[in-house]
Amino acid sequence: MALIKQIRQRTGLAIGVIAVGLIFFLVGGDILGPNSMILGSSRTTVGEIAGEDISYDEYVQKIEQTKMRFQQETGRNPSENELSSIREQAWQALIVEKIFSEQYEELGMVISDEELVDMVQGKNIIGELRRQLTNPETGEFDRDQLITFLQSLQDADPQQQMFWAQQEQLFADSRLRIKYDNMLATSEYATTAEAKLQHKMANTIADVRHIQIPYYVVSDSLVQVTDSEIRSYINSNQEKFQVEESRAIQYVRFPLDPSPEDSAATLDQINGLVAELREASNDSAFVMRNSEAQNPFQTLNPGDPLPSNFTNNVEEPEEGVVYGPFLSNNSSYVAYKISEQFEGDPRMRASHILLSTEGMEGAAKEQVRARAQEVLEEVNETGNFEVAASQYGQDATAQRGGDLGWFFRDDFVTEFADAVFDANSEGVINELVETEYGFHIIKVTEMPQTLTRKLAVLERELLASDITRNDIFRNADYFAANSSNPTTFEANAEKEDYEVMAANGVGPTARSLNNMGGAREVIRWAFNDASIGAVSPVFELDDAYVVALLSNKTEAGDGSINDPIIKAQASQELRNEKKAAYIKEQIAGAENLEAIKEVFPDASIGSTPDLRMNASVLPGVGFAPKAVGAIFGLQDAGQMTDPIQEDIGVIVAELNSIIPASEIADYTRYQNEITDNASQRTAYMIMMAMEELAEVKDYRYKFF
Repeated sequence: MALIKQIRQRTGLAIGVIAVGLIFFLVGGDILGPNSMILGSSRTTVGEIAGEDISYDEYVQKIEQTKMRFQQETGRNPSENELSSIREQAWQALIVEKIFSEQYEELGMVISDEELVDMVQGKNIIGELRRQLTNPETGEFDRDQLITFLQSLQDADPQQQMFWAQQEQLFADSRLRIKYDNMLATSEYATTAEAKLQHKMANTIADVRHIQIPYYVVSDSLVQVTDSEIRSYINSNQEKFQVEESRAIQYVRFPLDPSPEDSAATLDQINGLVAELREASNDSAFVMRNSEAQNPFQTLNPGDPLPSNFTNNVEEPEEGVVYGPFLSNNSSYVAYKISEQFEGDPRMRASHILLSTEGMEGAAKEQVRARAQEVLEEVNETGNFEVAASQYGQDATAQRGGDLGWFFRDDFVTEFADAVFDANSEGVINELVETEYGFHIIKVTEMPQTLTRKLAVLERELLASDITRNDIFRNADYFAANSSNPTTFEANAEKEDYEVMAANGVGPTARSLNNMGGAREVIRWAFNDASIGAVSPVFELDDAYVVALLSNKTEAGDGSINDPIIKAQASQELRNEKKAAYIKEQIAGAENLEAIKEVFPDASIGSTPDLRMNASVLPGVGFAPKAVGAIFGLQDAGQMTDPIQEDIGVIVAELNSIIPASEIADYTRYQNEITDNASQRTAYMIMMAMEELAEVKDYRYKFF
């Protein structure tokens, strides 16, 4: 795949973009980690794919390649959360590489030299390069960058050339996978018989009444469930009760809270800065240099509120005055200064209901106009604009009652902006407003405001000092040293009034314990080093020290009654089975739904006039696929189903009428629908099947 010379002779890749991607020596997080080969760790295995061991260094190399792509696209190093995602992408890339390479070879699939050249500098530049080689001024793909790089590649350093060779391989692998997926997707075909069934399922409609008898109407005391029955139920339904490897961990958290002395020191520090801010000649420069706020100098446009911590403490702030410091909810001290305020361009606030006409003309558009007029009249009659917006709105604002927030006139198309800014009062504008997007029903919620402010925010975080952190660590270390088993762990925690928290069912790849983030090292200890009953050393998290106890291990495999979660689930399912049998016995012989309700007054009767055969939910009842299937097995009006056991209770349905799907001349639409749906699922389903056949084993949790 090394086509450097050939490509250079014909044209090439943008040096600016590739340079960004070549930050090879800035990605050493995993290379220099505790399991690094460089630091002398022995050769280890992070997993197994298709019978082949995946070594730590092979996996790390794939991670570094994935990191470089991330840096090439973003121009920065990944955060810890992003690094976790990158590791997963690298693992999936290895799976694809190991599983599919043999498939490509058997099928004779290759990427020719000519095709690769075309992908990176010909008429069909791949999308990844097009996105990376965008001219910031035009927003368009810039072929000149490509040419500049390839013409200079001959004199580039070896590492740059190596990176380009890796890029070639990645492009080729990606194209092979696309070819493979497309080959399988285009092999999908739906027969006329399948299309007829699809049409029948979508267009056969039943009008039914139904009654749901929930399990809670039967007292638990009426059905006894023994351990022997539960054990037998679990053994007979192991497909439901397979368990993943997990750990149960108890832990004591020692929060790194600042001491009163820390608070006093931070307050003294910010008070000194407040005095300087009062006299500062350039507020923005001062707070940019001295504030720890995320956005220390802000322009608040008309309608934008001042920070709540400011307005809660100051009723009528004046320009040029420094207010504070105030203690914030984020454990910091904050002071504020309105550096400047003036009358700027007006902003208004409004909500709308959009009925789209994009792509419509003539009669279709007029139908939308008529519908919009009906909605406007409904809004004027009910006065409930927000409900109507959520019901009828056809853009993303429908989810928030149509609210558009504050906006300048230039933020919207002319017709919309003119209607809003010409309004004389708040409320619904009593006429439709037509734009290129469709018909709008508009409610003005705030009249124009023009006051613009420049706000300086001086913030200092309230953190534990080194002295405080050392004191907290000594307490945690003393607790760990004197707690060698579960008994002493519990006793010492009770003696010192420490709260012992429990995290059950912790998976090997988890990164948090309950809502405590950044706990990956604690979890690795539990899976790699700890035996049941072992107490950990002190772990340092971002905001606390933690001492943990491994209270239980669960290995992957068949579920057991000894697992309290599985026992509870099995007990509930078995109890529901017995309740269903009891309910069926009690309503045997009932001739109609009303007679059933007499037996169980808490049961609910409902009706569905337009139930379709392809439904899986009964409106007002819930997920009930067996009941839906039974309904469409009825033939005559007045006929009732047998009692049907569903997860939500026992259901009996009575048929009022059924309208069969009519025959149509052409079923091509349904054939295409089946084929398209199958094609969209093909790549995912093939990947899942291949991964299962390859018996992928993942041990990465031992290292990361």
